[in-house]
Amino acid sequence: MAERRVTPVSRCKIPCFQGFYFCLKNDTVRVMAILETSIEKVPKISKKIVPQLKHLGIRTIRDLLFYFPFRYEDFPEPTPIGTIAADEVVTVHGKIKRISSFRTARKHVALTNAVIEDDTGAIKAVWFNQPFLTHNLKTGDKVSISGKIVRGPEGPCFQNPAYERLPPTTYPPKARLATGGKLQAKETIHTGRLVPMYPETEGISSRWLRFLIKSFLDQRQSISDPLPEETRARHTLPEVKDAIRAIHFPDTREEAEDAKRRFAFEKILFLQLRALHERARLKQHRAPAITLSVPLLKEFVGSLSFDLTDAQRRSIWEIVKDISKSRPMNRLLEGDVGSGKTVVAAAAALLTAKSGFHAAFMAPTEILAEQHFQTLKKILTPFRLKIGILTGSAKQSDDAHHIVVGTHAIIQKNVRFSNLGLVVVDEQHRFGVEQRARLATRRAETSHRDSSQIAVGSIPHFLSMTATPIPRTLALALYSDLDISLLDEMPKSRKEVITQIVAPGKRQETYECIRKEVRKGRQAFVVCPRIEIGDQKLEFGKMEQKRLMFAEVKAVTEEYKKMREVIFPDLKVAMLHGKMKSKEKEKIMGQFRGKKIDVLVSTSVIEVGVDIPNATIMMIEGAERFGLATLHQFRGRVGRGEEQSYCFLFPTEDGMVTRRLEAVVEAKTGFELAEKDLAIRGPGDIFGTNQSGYFGEDDIRYLADVKFIHEIRREVADIIKKSPDLNEFPELRKKLAEFERAVHLE
Repeated sequence: MAERRVTPVSRCKIPCFQGFYFCLKNDTVRVMAILETSIEKVPKISKKIVPQLKHLGIRTIRDLLFYFPFRYEDFPEPTPIGTIAADEVVTVHGKIKRISSFRTARKHVALTNAVIEDDTGAIKAVWFNQPFLTHNLKTGDKVSISGKIVRGPEGPCFQNPAYERLPPTTYPPKARLATGGKLQAKETIHTGRLVPMYPETEGISSRWLRFLIKSFLDQRQSISDPLPEETRARHTLPEVKDAIRAIHFPDTREEAEDAKRRFAFEKILFLQLRALHERARLKQHRAPAITLSVPLLKEFVGSLSFDLTDAQRRSIWEIVKDISKSRPMNRLLEGDVGSGKTVVAAAAALLTAKSGFHAAFMAPTEILAEQHFQTLKKILTPFRLKIGILTGSAKQSDDAHHIVVGTHAIIQKNVRFSNLGLVVVDEQHRFGVEQRARLATRRAETSHRDSSQIAVGSIPHFLSMTATPIPRTLALALYSDLDISLLDEMPKSRKEVITQIVAPGKRQETYECIRKEVRKGRQAFVVCPRIEIGDQKLEFGKMEQKRLMFAEVKAVTEEYKKMREVIFPDLKVAMLHGKMKSKEKEKIMGQFRGKKIDVLVSTSVIEVGVDIPNATIMMIEGAERFGLATLHQFRGRVGRGEEQSYCFLFPTEDGMVTRRLEAVVEAKTGFELAEKDLAIRGPGDIFGTNQSGYFGEDDIRYLADVKFIHEIRREVADIIKKSPDLNEFPELRKKLAEFERAVHLE
């Protein structure tokens, strides 16, 4: 968005409306604002783009200042025009000699041509499809231009350079140019410096964000620093107001790196403080002490049709010891896909039920909830427990059952548990903190309808399960409030899934492999590619998300039609996608589980937890469009029986066989893949695209730095030791309270 020209009315402050005034300085309007003022009240911001800003998480002036760039364009300091040469990236300061815009005769491409001159020479600049520039730039304007010099038909020229007008004080005197002295870019924000580039969305460019952020940068002076002065000194961290300036408009790369390090330190420190607070809060509560019956555990293990791994036995023992105490358990059960987490949780649920308490299982999807329901019914049959299911489409009485399995429907206000002893949440990062807290306090809410009146008392034990392997450094940073049980081995009967990247010319061989497996009575998954619109860094509103969903449905529909009519007309082919009604999805999955379907064409709806032991082939189209964790989850849908299974990765025709796809082939376990993932891309891929909304790409190296994490843990311990209630650090305490309300890191 172009900068607006403003005609100064006077040189005094002009009242505008509550929270704002105009201050005319150097003939430029600067809007001064209260940090918490809504962006809707900012005169420079059109109401049309307020929704897009909110989708980027920018709702106030404070949010704007804390909306950080993800990279920088490195434009050098100004150079006299007479000294530049082709193929260089340069910055020049000069005066526009002439500027015009026209369309080419053949392709009607809009071209804007300008000639910029200083006392040492002149150079041409060309912009494509930006005819509005003739309104923003006029003959005689003093400008700064940055970009690469290319060889044009009329000599060296700029193509689509960055530009900005210069105030008279910035334009250098003739004597400076004549002597060849170095020119300084003083107040430039788009050229001649490290230029910040931000995550964008439709209608909002990095250029416009720079202009807006610069307008409010002085407001950073009123931001109090939550980090104690001694903490900053000990770890050589800049003050928050200096770090905000340095991360948006750094003078050097070192200054930008120092700012990034400071904010990464702050984020991880608050996670650690929050974890300690959570542990302290849990110590104030009691939980039902579940009877640790060793004979019952032995009976349970003996009733299984398979042998438990040592990791499963170890994890069961860790969990049942925890729930036998009157202190609430807060534990994460982490295991690779197919490592047997459900049976571990079932052992804890069995002891809970036999002790006279209820257990609740919460799953992210109805498909997974139904699967848990069926699995628990099967393995707990000998113990005559009543197991119910509660989803959006399947409702049963909750209190009439010992164990209730459900989706988010399980935390609705009309669901009551009179004696809830254990809460198990599968794939916990799929659920927000608010949902988790509501479920965890469900037992207390039975007798206290107003949750604000709930006294410190008995709450259920909490077990979170995840099939997303978490590197050790991330576990230290993200889940330090949870004890961790690790399933780091697979059942001995499982064979390693053979994974291959398939070239386009080998596609027919894969189809033949599917035919052979079907003839043996096996089944296959075909996953359609994720549809992407433009840059992955863009974030979309509800309408864009709906269009994206329909595009994916269209893609899977077309693939299903091709598979059914052209590739496998003789096989039973079915389709599954997220827009189907729940009953329809359950019907398809039931038929697939019952071996009435040979090939299931699906979107990523089958990513988590689907257990079909008879399926031996996973074929993934557009594999490079999925994250490593998602690809590993897909691969985990096969290889769950005793037969050899295969995972075929098909890049799109123009897709690249990247390090990421090669990592999937090379990694034998999810934990190994997670470490590779963190090294290649960072936590975004491990937890889903921008999933937490808390860590940015600049935090990646710090989250992978064990020394850095331990440094912060020691600092947090020192702070708590000095002031357990943080009363000596009021700004830190205030920011922690805001953080605990705002952050939904699941």
